[in-house]
Amino acid sequence: MKDMEKDDVSEARRKIWLSRGRRLATGLNTGVALVLAGLALVMVNYLSSLYHTGMDMSTARFYVLSDKTKGVLGGLKEKVNVVAFFQQGHELTDDVRNLLKEYESTADKLGQTNFKVEIVDPDRDLVRARELKQEYDLTDPNVVVFESGGRKKCVAAKDIVDYKINLSKMEKKKIAFKGEQIFSSAIQNVTQTVQPVVYFLTGHGERDVTEYNRHSGYSSICRTLRHDNVDVRVLNIAERHGVPDDCSALIIAGPSRKFSGDEVAFLSRYLERKGRIMILLDQNTDTGLEGFLAGWDVKVGTGVAVGLTTVNGMGRELVVMQYPDHPITRKLKNIYTVFFVPRPVEPASGKPSSETPVDRPRVFPLASNTEEGWLETDQKEWPPRYDSKSDRLGSVSIAVAVEKGPVSGVEVELKPSRIVVIGDSLFASNDALKIGGNEDFFMSSANWLLERETLMAISPKKSYELSLNMSRNQMRNAFLLLVAGIPGFVAFAGLIVWFRRRS
Repeated sequence: MKDMEKDDVSEARRKIWLSRGRRLATGLNTGVALVLAGLALVMVNYLSSLYHTGMDMSTARFYVLSDKTKGVLGGLKEKVNVVAFFQQGHELTDDVRNLLKEYESTADKLGQTNFKVEIVDPDRDLVRARELKQEYDLTDPNVVVFESGGRKKCVAAKDIVDYKINLSKMEKKKIAFKGEQIFSSAIQNVTQTVQPVVYFLTGHGERDVTEYNRHSGYSSICRTLRHDNVDVRVLNIAERHGVPDDCSALIIAGPSRKFSGDEVAFLSRYLERKGRIMILLDQNTDTGLEGFLAGWDVKVGTGVAVGLTTVNGMGRELVVMQYPDHPITRKLKNIYTVFFVPRPVEPASGKPSSETPVDRPRVFPLASNTEEGWLETDQKEWPPRYDSKSDRLGSVSIAVAVEKGPVSGVEVELKPSRIVVIGDSLFASNDALKIGGNEDFFMSSANWLLERETLMAISPKKSYELSLNMSRNQMRNAFLLLVAGIPGFVAFAGLIVWFRRRS
């Protein structure tokens, strides 16, 4: 009896040790598996860092860089620093981050050490965000700053995409991603050592580039020009007795007093040196420039161009959505510009043709009201009403571009003289600059004068909307499969395993 009890105790002890051995072996196996899995993960990450291919799995292949961009990166001689100042919740944050990582990865593959990228979230990295705002004079987040040798170019989020705007529904839809085109052009911009100098004229009541007044100041457009790697200065033409030789373009914004004969002569001599001038004229002002512009085949009239496309239906703001084909307006497709009580600015002798002599001014309309609009001559009548006896029905041009000299696009040593005349200066003031494409219209005009209107010839990536069209029965079946079927199968299999282990 005692021998049987001893045998039972020995058998129980044996089972206990066997059970402990199995648990120990299982634990060791699990530990070894975890260690091996960790080592495999580390090895995969290490190999991926060594042999990263930058494969772009996005539908539109937004982040695949062209050979032109690779050539720009490979040819960098100076260090280029890029700072993406984007909020985490912005719709373009992921696209910008992924594209810049592709730029950085490509530069590394090319052995290029002069290209560095920093991505900053202004809502999280508050200290660094404050430093960047002071260093680059930033007022708004969601910009990408390119800097090289003290020259900088700021790219706003709105410049990276093309939108299709529906004014009637007040909706906008993203149709194209222009990240590579804009970024590569910005790199070229900041690596050019010659910085253009733009003078704003003073002395005739012009708008002030140091004025921060919301309605009349021009400090915002001054900041935008400087962000575009432009040296902005002011000029009193009477005190300097002419336009300086280093002037790349001269801007006369909203003069309210008349120019003297000598000052007009200074402007004429500047244009004879293949100069570049932008003139913004407001209604009911006699500046003395009207006769000067007539010599350049530009007719500056009286009255106000009005139309059916207004902001508040009162006719004081004119919305322009359709533009003639010109290098200035080519990038404004699907972008609206708002002008405030614009006066007519039109070609004096009709549209130029290919037979127009190069020594004659060629005048191109840039913006106008629609065919349903008219030229309102009674400016005291608000809201304006068309009067067949005094008003002129039909499209009225409110902005023109003038070119005289060698034909644009022909390779010659001489450069043409260029003028842009706009019948409104308020559209570029601080508050108005934020509306629609007002800033784009001004900057496109300025860049055309500076011959910087051409971006790198890289096609934008089209945006795609993926939609899944399903019938009601298909939706019900998909719901049953995904929400009930698969989770139910997993739960059933788990129950079977649990019962088997319990038994």
